[in-house]
Amino acid sequence: MEENSRGISPRRSKRRTVQKIAAANEPNLFDELPDDLVVSVLCKLSSSAASSSDFINALLTCKRFKSLGFHQLVLSNVGSKVLAVKAKNWSDSVHRFLIHCVNAGNVEACYTLGMIRFYCLQNRGSGMSLMAKAAIKSYAPALYSLAVIQFNGSGGSRTDKDLQAGVALCARAAFLGHVDALRELGHCFQDGYGIRQNIKAGRRLLMQANTRELASLLKSLVKQQPNHHHHHRGLNYEQFNCISGWGCSSMSNEPASEGHPVNVFLKEWFELGLGEMGEGLRLCSHKGCGRPETRAHEFRRCSACGTVHYCSRGCQALDWKLRHKLECVPIERWLE
Repeated sequence: MEENSRGISPRRSKRRTVQKIAAANEPNLFDELPDDLVVSVLCKLSSSAASSSDFINALLTCKRFKSLGFHQLVLSNVGSKVLAVKAKNWSDSVHRFLIHCVNAGNVEACYTLGMIRFYCLQNRGSGMSLMAKAAIKSYAPALYSLAVIQFNGSGGSRTDKDLQAGVALCARAAFLGHVDALRELGHCFQDGYGIRQNIKAGRRLLMQANTRELASLLKSLVKQQPNHHHHHRGLNYEQFNCISGWGCSSMSNEPASEGHPVNVFLKEWFELGLGEMGEGLRLCSHKGCGRPETRAHEFRRCSACGTVHYCSRGCQALDWKLRHKLECVPIERWLE
């Protein structure tokens, strides 16, 4: 049998050509799937993806994923991990993606972009509008952030404070189970700040906040434990003391729980110098917050040492438990 210059017989070459033509004419089962089924799969992916890169890489696998990936239903289901962008990676394309999610009705995106615009891009009106859009849909972090803005008069002057509005927003967030709002509302009741003083109710709210915080810590600790059959299911006394903040020195250096991703963004944004803070303005001293002052002397400072500043009573109480109680030295003792 004669062979061509490549050593392949004409019959074999013809067979391969026929196979290629047949393969090209075969229907692609994926292309025959209805759009609503593909959109349903992408919705699940957008809500459960571990990071934004995982979601974007999945969309780039084929043209159909890329086109349907910007469907309104898909964008409305994008989860917090996909929206958790790093400050160093901020760009116009990231901004546009968040806007697409906002236009699709994504509550998480409304809050995230609202916080970034209000504090980082200093677009106060647009930022508050987006946070209010999320708050209307009973998104607890947005309600609490608006409460902090009302308590401090952020973006305005001292006369712009509205304590009653702050308490009302905080109460709504606390009702939805937001731990920081519970803690803040408890201190408002104890101090009579923006509401009639009720020490008993304040203590009850603070106990609820501590209980919820401890429950979330226990849940996260159980997830971190290796799943061995011989492992003792109970928590020993030392573990309990450590996670509750009693008798564990490591608690002074680590936050009790993970904050919202946008708080991490705010902290990185200003620490990396991506946004300019006015002269004399400070970040909240609680490491898990990241909120900056919008005017001089906006945040309250520690009445004992005067060296740390907090955007809220909740941040102050939490930072005291985690770190500041080991560092606080009253001004009278500085010379000593």
